[in-house]
Amino acid sequence: GALDLARDHQGPIHLLLTDVVMPEMKGPALKEEILKFHPEIKVLYMSGYTDNVIVKHGILMEGVNFLQKPFTVNALLQKVDQVLMSP
Repeated sequence: GALDLARDHQGPIHLLLTDVVMPEMKGPALKEEILKFHPEIKVLYMSGYTDNVIVKHGILMEGVNFLQKPFTVNALLQKVDQVLMSP
């Protein structure tokens, strides 16, 4: 899966685009595992739930990069650009 690909990847990984809630591992846990091999990685979470619901239930911390589904290609491109350009 994604974790194996990240572990085996030799170059930098600039962005992890992941759903917040997945069957085997939640997005934040995936990010923490990938950070062990790629500390440079930035993350953009997406979900069909609103960010308020996800923060309220403690799944994500407030202020993380988040894109609510459904989204347009242009919204995704703008958000990816914003995340990659952030310090």
